[in-house]
Amino acid sequence: MKMLRCFVFLIPTVFLAVACSAEPEVVFEPEVVPLPADPNDYAPLPTYEAMAIPEDNPMTPEKVALGKQLFFDKRMSGDGQLSCYSCHVCESGLTDGRPTAVGAFEKQLTRSSPTLWNIGYHSEFYWDGRAKTLEAQALAAWKGGNMGANPDEVVTQLNTISGYSSQFQGVFNEEATPDNVSKGLAAYMRTIVSHETPWDGWQAGDEDAVSEAAKRGYEVFTKAECNNCHDGVLLTDLQYHNVGVGMEAEEPDVGRFKVTQEESDTGAFKTPTLRDIGQSAPYFHNGSAATLEEAVDFMLSGGQDNAFLDRENLKKVSLTAAEKEDLLEFLRSLDQPCSLSEPALPPGPGE
Repeated sequence: MKMLRCFVFLIPTVFLAVACSAEPEVVFEPEVVPLPADPNDYAPLPTYEAMAIPEDNPMTPEKVALGKQLFFDKRMSGDGQLSCYSCHVCESGLTDGRPTAVGAFEKQLTRSSPTLWNIGYHSEFYWDGRAKTLEAQALAAWKGGNMGANPDEVVTQLNTISGYSSQFQGVFNEEATPDNVSKGLAAYMRTIVSHETPWDGWQAGDEDAVSEAAKRGYEVFTKAECNNCHDGVLLTDLQYHNVGVGMEAEEPDVGRFKVTQEESDTGAFKTPTLRDIGQSAPYFHNGSAATLEEAVDFMLSGGQDNAFLDRENLKKVSLTAAEKEDLLEFLRSLDQPCSLSEPALPPGPGE
């Protein structure tokens, strides 16, 4: 009997010891990186103008850190298989390397994923400029074919994740909503700035930053008037031009016309930046040029003739083989080292 009483006494003691030894919940710590001292300056080059930051979405290190997690988190997509980064990867010049994008649930889209380099300096978004703010673009891509998500359902899930819940309260003083998720994403994307290309080094005075061929290629670039549209430090005029890409189709993509309903905008698309151009094949809004050489040949030929071709800015140019090689060398000097990397993500319940 004594042994039995002793055994009965020990059972709750053991369970009590186990209960007391349970480890406390680990608090998620986001990777917060300081921003530049000047909140309007996100590039070290003096040639960049101040970036326009919306008054209703000021930049803070904590908001950028939150936005970066959301940018890399596949739980944001409708099928749980894609993140924003999935379509804007480093090794493809912050595109997805496909002729046209493939969204959530393997949905085939009709246009290519444009690069995100310097996206914070744009004033209109998408190939046709239909989104007027970066926040609106982020929301549209999230609930559209790209991510295929129901934002209301996703934020409900985010609010069950303690690591996200505490950050949203700290950054926005409220729980996650479609609006503040989009603001977080936009804040992070405004930090994706290209300023470390060999060409930037040369422009800053380092004569050894690029080859002699690239320097000659820059002269060819100017001679061929490529800078009519690919101008300035952004290497894009942020305007819309018809160069004939895809206009031979039976039902061509009319591009900017869908936004403005102006006949002159038929088949016009935003001038893509040339930054990281060597890494972002295939080219054009429909991915129809597989290589940089093909894209250059198309543009030097004067584009595809059609009723809406921009003949003012695009003319046929004849170059020697050597000049063309120098031009390609210059374009490759615009490649940008990419160090975007996935941050630690808040674990979900039970993870």
